[in-house]
Amino acid sequence: MVELPPLPPPLASFDWTGADGVRLAASASGPLGDTPAVLFAHGFGQTRHAWARSMQALAREGIASAAWDLRGHGQSGRNPGGHAYEVEQFIQDALAIRATLATPPILVGASMGGLIALAAQARGARFAGLVLVDVTPRWELGGMQRILAFMGAHADGFDDYEHAANEIAAYLPHRRERKSASDLAHLLVRADDGRLRWHWDPRLLRDLADSAKHQDELAEAARAVDVPILLISGGRSDLVSDETIAHFRSLVPHASHVRLPDATHMVAGDDNDAFTRVVLDFVSSRGDAGPTLGPLRGAQP
Repeated sequence: MVELPPLPPPLASFDWTGADGVRLAASASGPLGDTPAVLFAHGFGQTRHAWARSMQALAREGIASAAWDLRGHGQSGRNPGGHAYEVEQFIQDALAIRATLATPPILVGASMGGLIALAAQARGARFAGLVLVDVTPRWELGGMQRILAFMGAHADGFDDYEHAANEIAAYLPHRRERKSASDLAHLLVRADDGRLRWHWDPRLLRDLADSAKHQDELAEAARAVDVPILLISGGRSDLVSDETIAHFRSLVPHASHVRLPDATHMVAGDDNDAFTRVVLDFVSSRGDAGPTLGPLRGAQP
């Protein structure tokens, strides 16, 4: 008889509350009610579902984790009209989440989520460690412009899931598998006019487009990091380069670096198995990661 692999453990949904009362939709994997040993923060334009496979893999190893939709993304609340999005709000949300946790988790942040991790740690969040996923305090402007151009190219939405899948495939031609309707369900919402639009508030693109002005501040935050830190970069990334990695290593000499050669900026999506193995090795090497670390406030099955 062929032995089938175990089914992935389900993710439990709950809410956290952001710094100004905004609702932050979240998911947990592992023993429900435990403080997560790993906290995941997604990138600009993504949702917490980007981490689902990694969270399930960690749970199979007995490591609890949680992830949230950044404000203005996915199922989390949006800023009211006339209230612009600012980088500081995302940092304060991370600090509010950290304040609910009895034990310091390792924070894994991709792109924008990684920059939030750096800033929150510098503000006294005290994480057990940081994992930055294809992001450094300085980045290649050409790569950033390409990302923003794709995000802003479909303001009128998509005709259907097939239309969206075609556009994503053209943007990510290296991906062997096309996105299915179920894959896209958490990325698109049906608007009143019947068209499918991105799950994120379109004001985010306008309000946060000039993120490069924060690079000096982020460099100082990186310089202050005094916990274990790992950079996972994509070998085919156009956002993180040898030059930006060298700059990062000069700021944080104790940092480790792993490059996944076939991955682009979308590291976890391009090579999730390799990415998860690297994260698991980092978490396990800390020696204090485990599934039972204290109460996870607000969790609802």
